[in-house]
Formats: sequence, C-alpha cells, structure tokens
Amino acid sequence: MALNGLSVSLFTSLFQTVEHGFPHQPSSLAFDPRLQIMAIGTKSGAVKIYGAPGVEFTGLHKDTAAVTQIQFLPAQVSWGMMHYLFTSRVTVLLLLGSCDLLCVGTEGGGVHFLDLPRLSLRENQSLLQDQVIQSLPDDYRCGKSLGPVESLQEHPQQPGVILIGYSRGLVVLWDLSTRHVDHVFLGKQQLESLVWERSGKSFVSSHNDGGYSVWAVTSGNPYTQQPVSSTIPYGPFPCKAISKILLRTTVSGAPMLLYSGGMPRASYGDRHCLTVQQDKEHVTLDFTSRVIDFFTIHSVDPTRPPPPEFDEPSAVVVLLDEELVVVDLHTPGWPTLPTPYLAPLHSSAITCSCHVSSVPPKLWDRVLQAGRAQRQAPWPICGGKNLAPSAKQQELLLTGHEDGTVRFWDASGVALTPIYKLSTAGVFHTDCDPADDPQGPDDDPDDRREEEDEWPPFRKVGCFDPYSDDPRLGIQKITLCKYSNKLVVAGTAGQVLILALSDERSDHQVEVSVVDLLQDREGFTWKGHGRLDPRARPGPFPPGFQPQLLVQCMPPASVTAVTLHAEWHLVAFGTSHGFGLFDYQRRSAVLARCTLHPNDSLAMEGPLSRVKSLKKSLRQSFRRIRKSRVSGKKRPVQEANAALAEQEDVAPVQRRIEPRSADDSLSGVVRCLCFADTFLRDGTHHGPTLWAGTNSGSVYAYALEVPGVGSGVEALLGKEIQLMHRAPVVWICVLDGRGRPLPEPYEASRDLAAAPDMSTAHSVLIASEEQLKVFSLPKVSAKTKFKLTAHEGCRVRRVALVALSSAVQEDYSEHTLVCLTNLGDMHLFNVPALRPQVRYDCIRKEDISGIASCVFTKTGQGEEELIVLISCYERTQGEEEDDGPTAQPRANGTHKNQTDQAEGRTHKHTHALLLLPFHPRPSKL
Repeated sequence: MALNGLSVSLFTSLFQTVEHGFPHQPSSLAFDPRLQIMAIGTKSGAVKIYGAPGVEFTGLHKDTAAVTQIQFLPAQVSWGMMHYLFTSRVTVLLLLGSCDLLCVGTEGGGVHFLDLPRLSLRENQSLLQDQVIQSLPDDYRCGKSLGPVESLQEHPQQPGVILIGYSRGLVVLWDLSTRHVDHVFLGKQQLESLVWERSGKSFVSSHNDGGYSVWAVTSGNPYTQQPVSSTIPYGPFPCKAISKILLRTTVSGAPMLLYSGGMPRASYGDRHCLTVQQDKEHVTLDFTSRVIDFFTIHSVDPTRPPPPEFDEPSAVVVLLDEELVVVDLHTPGWPTLPTPYLAPLHSSAITCSCHVSSVPPKLWDRVLQAGRAQRQAPWPICGGKNLAPSAKQQELLLTGHEDGTVRFWDASGVALTPIYKLSTAGVFHTDCDPADDPQGPDDDPDDRREEEDEWPPFRKVGCFDPYSDDPRLGIQKITLCKYSNKLVVAGTAGQVLILALSDERSDHQVEVSVVDLLQDREGFTWKGHGRLDPRARPGPFPPGFQPQLLVQCMPPASVTAVTLHAEWHLVAFGTSHGFGLFDYQRRSAVLARCTLHPNDSLAMEGPLSRVKSLKKSLRQSFRRIRKSRVSGKKRPVQEANAALAEQEDVAPVQRRIEPRSADDSLSGVVRCLCFADTFLRDGTHHGPTLWAGTNSGSVYAYALEVPGVGSGVEALLGKEIQLMHRAPVVWICVLDGRGRPLPEPYEASRDLAAAPDMSTAHSVLIASEEQLKVFSLPKVSAKTKFKLTAHEGCRVRRVALVALSSAVQEDYSEHTLVCLTNLGDMHLFNVPALRPQVRYDCIRKEDISGIASCVFTKTGQGEEELIVLISCYERTQGEEEDDGPTAQPRANGTHKNQTDQAEGRTHKHTHALLLLPFHPRPSKL
C-alpha cells in the first residue's frame, strides 16, 4: 500500500551527531605506551582518546576550561574525570611508576602529592620552596625566588627519586621516601625541560637561550656547579628557547636527541621546528603551525622486542596547532606517515565537495589500493579494537582544495578516514615551481648543492598549508561516475580535467583541447588571470586516477558548473561566460554557447578586479534610488491608486518580489547543468538532452544526437525558458512519468536501477533562488510551483532529491525534495506536487560558507547520513560565542544526545564536517 506523501512523523529525529576534523585549539598531549593510546586535550575542555584506526572516544568538562596537562594511569581502562583544586596554577604533572601517587608542580614553586585514584592530598608531604632553599649554598640564594616548577622526572632506575627543575635553573634530586634533597645542580640559565638518560647516570636540561646541557649524577659532593657539556646547536647568535627535549638510546649505539625550538631569533625566529639528531644525521623538521607537544613511540613488536637497556624509538608524534604529524624513525630519511584520523580538513582551503553513495566494490577496492601505495608504513598507534559492524554500503566523500588536490574520504561509518589523495598540479607548469621550465630541463646541480648546505637543515613537513602558491590550481567542481571510473575535475583557471582510474603507473602527455566560449564575440576583453600552461613533456602519474584529457575554457574564468554522462561520453561545463559540451571519446567540442549580456562587463574582469566594479554598482544603486524618488513625486494620483490596488491583490501570506534587472552584473554565469533522456521535441520521441541554467533566470534545453561509432555528436537548441523575476537558477532535474528522477548513467542499461517511465509525459523541476517550479514536457507549460521567497522570506541555496526509505516496509521509498536556504533552515517537499512537509533549523544563518558548501546525499534511510556539510567558520584565537540552546560541535566521532544540545557552547572551527542523519520512525501504512 503506497503512502500518499511522507508523514511529518518520519522527520522528528533530525539532529547533529558527528563533527569531523582536527580539534579546535589543542592544548595538551599524552600517550600510554602499554595500551598504545593517545590523548589530546583542548582549550574548550575536551579530552579526546585515539588508538588504532576507528578507536576514538571523547570526554567533555561541564565548564569551559583549558586542559593543560594529561596523564594516563597505566593499565587502567576506566573512563572518568575527577578534580582537585589548587590555589596556584598547575604547571606540570608526574605519575610515579607505582601508579598510586601523582606529583603536581605549581607556579608558586611547590610540589604536592596526591593519592590515586581518589586524588586526596597527602598531608605534610608537600615540598615547598623554603625547604629547597635551605639546602642551597649561600651564594646561590641571593634572595631570589626559584620560580615555577618546570619539570618533574622520576629516576628510571630508582623508584621514588624525583628530579625537580625550577624556572630559575636550579635542579634538585629529591628522595620521596626520606624527604631529603640528595643532590643539587646549580644551573644559572632559565630552565625549560628535563629528561633522564635511560641508565639514570645523567640527564639533559634545555634552556631559554636555545641551548641544552648534560649533567652527570654522581655520589659524593652534593652540589654540582657546572654541567658536563653545554651546547647551543644553532648559535652563536641569540636563539629562542628549547621548550622540550627528549633523549632516546638506540641499539646502533648513537643516542637520538629530539627537541623543539632553539631557532636563531633574527633569522628564523618565526619558524616552528622540531630537531632530530643522531650521530651525523641532523634534520630540522619545519612545520607551518606552533608545536604544542611531542612524544616518541618505542617498538612494540613482540617478535622483535628491543633490549631492555635501549629505548629504540620507532616514531615521533608531534601535536601542532593545526595538525598531527608522525615521523617514522625506523625508515632511512625519517619520512612522515599519513594519519588515519585527526586529518586537518582545512590543510588547504576546501573549495568544493562531492558525495558518492553506494560505491561498487570493485571501484572501492581500486581506490583503496591506490591509497595504500601512498602509505608505506603501518600506523604506530595501535591500541584498542574497532568493534563497529562493517558498513552495509560504501560511501565516498571527495573534497577539492585550493592547492589543486582532490582528497577521497571513507564516509561509510562514524569515522571519516582519508584513503586517497589526487594532485592535479603535475599536469601544469605553475607559479609554485619557477625553476621547472615548461620544456622540462633538469634542475641545476648548484641549486641542489646549496639546498644540501643550508643551515639549519630545514625539511618542510606536514600538510597544513593555508596559502596556495598558485590559486589558479583551485578545484571548483568535481563529479565522479562510479560505474565507468571516470572523474571530472574543474578548476579556477577554466581547466576541465577528465581522469580515468588505472592500477599501473604511467608516463604520458595529457592531450589538450581549447573551447572558446565567447565564439569570437566583439567588444569583450578578458582582464583576469591567465590560463595554466600544460607541461610540454610526458609526466609520471602514479596508480590511481590519471589525467587523460585537458579541456581548457577560454577565457580562463573559474568553472561554475560541470556534469558528466559517461554512457554518452559527454562532459558539459559552464563559466561566467557561457557553457560548452565536449565529446571526450572523439576529442571534439560539440557546443559552445555564450550567455553574456551586453552589459556583463564584470564577467570579463575576473575575481581580482572587483573593487572598481563595486564602486560602480554602488553609484548605480544610488542613482536608481534618486531616480525612483523623483519619479514618485511626479507620478499622478491615479497611478498611485492603481499601484495600491494592485498591491491589495497579493495574498497576505506572500511577500512582493521585485523582478531583477537584466543588466545586473554576472547575469551570464552558468549555475547548473543537467543531462537527461527525455521528451523535448515532441511527446512521442525521447532522446538525450542537455539543460543549462544561468544567473539571469534563463534555462537552455538542447536536443542531442548521440550516434554510434563513426559520426560525431550534434546539439540543437530545443527550448529556451526565461523565469519571470530573473532569479538565478540553482538546480534542474527531469522527472519521469511517475514523478521520479531519471536514473544515473549505466544504471538502467545494466539493470542496476528501475527503468524510468517513458509511457507518460515527463516534467522538469527548476529551482531558482526564489521559487520551485515544475513544467510539463515537451510543451514546457507550468504545472505547479512554490514561491519560497514570497512565503518564507528566504532564498534557496542548495537543492536535491533524496530517496527516503520506510522503516516498516524496507522495499518502499519516496523521493523528497530537500532545499537549504540562506537562513540555514532546511525545507522538505514532496514531488511533483511541491507540498511542504517539514522545516528544520539546520545551520546558523551567520555561517555563510557552511550554507554555501552544503552537499546532500542521495539516500537518507536508517542510520545513513542525509546531509554532509563542510563548514568554514572563521578562525579566531581565544574567541568563543554562546549560542544558547544550539548544538555543541564535537570532533572525530563524537556522539551527541539531547542533554548535550540543551546546554552546549559553540566554538569557532576552521573546517568541520557534520553528518546529520535521518532516523525515520515507523509510519502507519
């Protein structure tokens, strides 16, 4: 029994569940070597736990307070948060090896001891500065305070013996059992951190002058005046502080030294670095954001355990402000490892996205295989086990970035996992590689020698790079055919790349075809950026998606729309000047249509010449206002009364919508493209068609002749529709005789979907910014419409048809029209009647970038996500805003409940990915 429209009760459980991405403002880091899990604390009070890929947990303090220190209790897997308040700020924590005592260093210079797990203070056990000062020589006291406690380190061979370092430079060896100072190291340089050598015979201290010192722990004299050695590695000029240092012993004999900071102030004071030294190997890892903390992971291979007297580090994990970087210390050259979680979505600005549902297993396996080739070593953090059931179907999320990369993400489950990265920069000669001539000469050996002799020996690591060297590489549109393995990527400089999936490495030259969208129209001169020059020599392309053809639009304006029909071997693309149709099998252009208006001068200036145009538009606006006032004074009373009577005819629930001028700038921008096999010429013969919608409310429908092998494709203009108010057309979809969208290419021919109804008349659904309207085909007469702007006072930003399945009857589903408005609310309509079903407040209306980058998925059944939103909140250090009862953003698999939503606080994120699922209730049939 069919449902007569979806019931509102099906949609009562739409809420935000997961937010992916790198945590906002991380503040602390910890690692448990036994459980092999890592913890990250943030300034908003969140504590996030990560283990093996898929193992993620999150805890959140009730109050917004920065997490500055984290300590794991070894072999403890319970989860909870307890608090103990100190009068002085906590600067450092140390958990003793016995796991029953926590040492707390404070800003006031005291060291306190808490019993675990109750966090009860041991009475009369605290070590205060006065007790330490009494053990110092008279010439060292000088009436100065020792400063805050900067470091606490337990002796590796003698439990209960603690090394205490004070900011002034003093280091004290304190025996907890006897409550006595065993040794005093009289350092004179401000202290930053301490680390023991594994045998306990020496330790290393780092200082604010950019140097580090090695101290010997000997018996006899209780005072040590000078260290064994002191080194300023990047001296002799003033250097920044070494904030943390680690010393690790290795089987090879030479110890490994790792420290953050220490750069020369004048030359590289703005660099964020971590140095790794071992014997003659010396590398300065150069990051693009601040180093917060780091730790090393020792080998945990049970078949090859290291000797007990050696640390033998296998990797170093570095937490930065904007990303997590892991460096493999076992592989020669110390390469970085791709992260399976905590991926910074904002590593390069996200410019577009595409969601692919129900990915065929063969395509999924080939993409995974291409991604594995980019990841050589296994992930070193392997604690826990992911017990989540495998996904019923595979989901892909593709994100395009400003640096010309396309990243593939596994969006099948709760975790969002990066699986493959495609770069399009290798096709072009760009501004970011000026030494690489388009003809491809070899690099100058002298340049390579200068790089090798550079000091410090910098090496750029990490993927966070918010600034693009050549913004023309930016990806604007992506479309993927999951049945033919064809990928189309369009960019900022008018480039349209057609790529095919290959399992083998290839060295070939990409073919280039140029399509002139102006068609030699006179009076138009492009003033924007130039096109990207393709490389003249064959280039190497690794396994994965490899470029086969480059279609270059001229003028090289940003591509605003693209669509692919792999079964017909056609790709259509649009810019601010018009749209084109290309047959990539025969390598020939089929159609080029210019959509420019004679007054569309702004379309010729490009994105970098908008200031003059803004001033011009402001002048024109003031002139129109002045003209309307003057004409209003001169208008006769009869005309005014007639206008008033006309206004009274408007329904009280609707707003009057003024038609837009045909002279508006950028009216020729192509907003959407659509292929369909439908009735355009008459009601008895159907065939391939191409539909295009523009910014001025124009819709062009072309009938296509797609013959067999031998002859080329032809395109003839069949219909041209002009919307009354000239509102921009944002979406076009052709519906079959049953009111359902047509299947995707290959779905009907391969019996992967039900064949469309060709026995009754089709219709076309056109969504503009102001209204939704259904036209009958082939006469193109209006059947029904819904004036969203007139009724709701909002404008349409994103539209999609979503198939919603019944929770009671698994084989029953209905298509629902979902649209997101500029106010951030989501409206659902049934089709083709366009009756409103339900409305949701989905996104804050202030989040303009989040609304503009919304992507709807094709299905919304059960636990599947309905909407994938990549939000681009502005990043502001230390800024918070209270949104009252709105949802609290969470990262990396954080589940939410209704209580959290009612008392949450919202923090601004750089890039986040939200999954909002539908949980349909059983409906009465």
